[in-house]
Amino acid sequence: MSRERTYKVKEAFYTLQGEGAQAGRAAVFLRFTGCNLWSGREEDRHAAVCKFCDTDFIGTDGTNGGRYTLEECAGLVQNLWPGGGKPYVVCTGGEPLLQLDEPLIQALQQRGFEVAVETNGTLPVPPSIDWVCVSPKADAGLVVAQGNELKLVYPQTEPDAQPERFVQLDFQHFFLQPKDEIGQDNTPATVAYCMAHPLWRVSLQTHKIMGIE
Repeated sequence: MSRERTYKVKEAFYTLQGEGAQAGRAAVFLRFTGCNLWSGREEDRHAAVCKFCDTDFIGTDGTNGGRYTLEECAGLVQNLWPGGGKPYVVCTGGEPLLQLDEPLIQALQQRGFEVAVETNGTLPVPPSIDWVCVSPKADAGLVVAQGNELKLVYPQTEPDAQPERFVQLDFQHFFLQPKDEIGQDNTPATVAYCMAHPLWRVSLQTHKIMGIE
């Protein structure tokens, strides 16, 4: 007899979306464990494809973290929503598409949720996702060429992570987000690039400014 599939969740919490086109919108964040571009361990960062990630996605020890069946995972998200408005869940990681699949998406949608994913774009996106945010990384093969928003951390020095590489892709919104580096303020350079190339808009990490998760 096959065992029922479970989802490994690092954390799940209710907050405001802090970045991109949906900034300021109430959302449940469902953070899955694991990533295909970095192990999440500092000793491996130097060899990772994505070297600047600032997110802890190892294990299941975060708020509401654990292993959940499909119904348990969907129920967890539903219970975190306070009621009213348009329920919205952001599936993130790590790389959420290592785990997020059509059955869970449909279970969330059946509970009234608009389902968003924040992905590095290296894995196909299930067709029923409502909102697709792709954040490309240098030296990572990009297989997702369309979606709602493309959010590029800026600056990156690698040639294949320059903004001009992505302008022909089929996205509604193009954002540059200043790279968060200790001792380095990348906001002025990001602002200057967007002013010179008005296809792009600045995305700030407003959740850090507001002091929320």
